[in-house]
Amino acid sequence: MSTHSPSLQDSAAPEGVCYGCGGRNPHGLHIKSRWDEDGVHVVAEHLPEAKYCGWPDLVYGGLIAMLVDCHSNWTAMAYHYRNDGRDVGTLPRIDCVTGSLGIKFIKPTPMGVPLTLRAKVEGEVGRKSRVICEVYAGDVLTAIGDSVFVRVDTGLLSAQAHGREA
Repeated sequence: MSTHSPSLQDSAAPEGVCYGCGGRNPHGLHIKSRWDEDGVHVVAEHLPEAKYCGWPDLVYGGLIAMLVDCHSNWTAMAYHYRNDGRDVGTLPRIDCVTGSLGIKFIKPTPMGVPLTLRAKVEGEVGRKSRVICEVYAGDVLTAIGDSVFVRVDTGLLSAQAHGREA
């Protein structure tokens, strides 16, 4: 992973306010996802702060789920940009939302160890993409996400959520 290239978030949504990945959320985690050098996976790194402790010395499972959700969503969006033959961040913007989120916890995830998220699209049907996301604490696989993301028009989605006509 090249940490020198702009992240997907910074390229496509510099105004993002998502708690997990929005660069403009002052209280957020600021996850940064990038294409891996293999051109297949999207990777991110995160070191959980002490306040995200579950059991003593272990990362809270809800944080792991949030990391998988945000990173997998960006993996789906990056995939759609690439599949459309477009650079990430070109207009019109491509957005996805979580259709389903599945997490399998393999081993306890220790605090104080950098986490690496490694995700790829496993399949696509229309607007839906299945993303598999592995979470590593150092070299140890601790969780796997198996989720579906749906390509949407977020303006329309927001209007519907608030009961407004779109």
